[in-house]
Amino acid sequence: MDGVRLLSDEALVERLQRAAFSYLVDYADEDTGLVADTSRPGSPCSIAVVGFALSCYPVAVQNGWMSRPEAAARTFKVLRFFARSTQSAASDATGYKGFYYHFLDMKTGKRVWQCELSLVDTALLIAGILVAAGYFDGDNEEREIREHADALYRRVDWRWAQNETAGLSQGWKPECGFLHYGWEGYNEALILYVLGFGSPTFPLTASCYETWSLTYQWENLMDRNVLYSGPLFTHLFSHAWIDFRGIRDAFMREKNSDYFENTKNTIAIHRDYGERNPYEFAGYSRDFWGVTAGDGPSVPALRQSGRDRRFYGYMSRGVPYGPDDGTISPWAMLATLPYAAEAALSGTRHLLETYPQVCTADRFSSGFNPTLRCGSEGWLSEGWYGLDQGLLAMTIENHRTGLIWNIIRRCGYVRDGLARAGFNGGWL
Repeated sequence: MDGVRLLSDEALVERLQRAAFSYLVDYADEDTGLVADTSRPGSPCSIAVVGFALSCYPVAVQNGWMSRPEAAARTFKVLRFFARSTQSAASDATGYKGFYYHFLDMKTGKRVWQCELSLVDTALLIAGILVAAGYFDGDNEEREIREHADALYRRVDWRWAQNETAGLSQGWKPECGFLHYGWEGYNEALILYVLGFGSPTFPLTASCYETWSLTYQWENLMDRNVLYSGPLFTHLFSHAWIDFRGIRDAFMREKNSDYFENTKNTIAIHRDYGERNPYEFAGYSRDFWGVTAGDGPSVPALRQSGRDRRFYGYMSRGVPYGPDDGTISPWAMLATLPYAAEAALSGTRHLLETYPQVCTADRFSSGFNPTLRCGSEGWLSEGWYGLDQGLLAMTIENHRTGLIWNIIRRCGYVRDGLARAGFNGGWL
């Protein structure tokens, strides 16, 4: 990226935000409106990326990057597709019980890769659908957006996904039924529970949230008390939609904290970890961090500088307990703008000035590992990932204007879900 030093913080952030948003347009199917998981040829749609896209169309309108009629048309196209798509137990359907398969064919919308019917990815899609319903408040096509959005949310059978237990499964497959693992420990599923509790048709049972929160790990790490989850993205995804400042559930009331403060403390731990650099990875510092889920090198283990090095490919990495192989996600620092603006900007500028190759066409790559040398430079992920770009466009907007947070604050379903999960205080 050229001229980083010459750009003001505001100009730099807006330029990167617009480029991140443009992914959601450049890699959308013209007929279905579905958005590709990655920019790599043949990539299927990720339903979570579609949720980010639906949330970002209002961002584009507010910033003058897209007209309101075009944004409404794109939104309606997607909602109409999901409303008409096949919901059945067939192995090539688009979804079942109101949920959707994680990955879909871009043209047909059919399940690909024998993937799971994904609860959390459906939740991220539904969150985007609710943003669309809250933003497009006009007549004609905008009225149809709201009608489709409401119908799509109401048909999700969250209660079915409990599989007659007090917990909640992570997914289901027609070949084998519910997956044999549920949600344990704090992670990105917070928005899944909120939306599940807010349902007017098939809400989660009252004990479901407590069952999950009993698996939380409250720890003291690097002299900070924190609700632990290692990968950085788990502290950002739900927050892209819900403003957790000042609102608390029973767990956070007991700890005299909230999930927003917890994210801030987690960012501080990531920076401290980068500074301490216990495994002596190249580049790590207080301005080089962002260990999270994403693409990484898939190469054989090697011995380097007196250490054995293993590399994990696409993996959910975490801090401080790992796994960590020296791979950071270049977009991750900037995505923390709403929580630690000074650290986010300082780290992003350092990254762009030191390793400019991580940002091509103003879009950040999914993963970068300077410890693993590939020729004269470190290993770099190929192309772009939609989740990275969508999250970045949303979190920057929440930092700049609070647009998504304000839309979701007005959503009765989300407010009901928060209340049923035990949240109160603050803007509630």
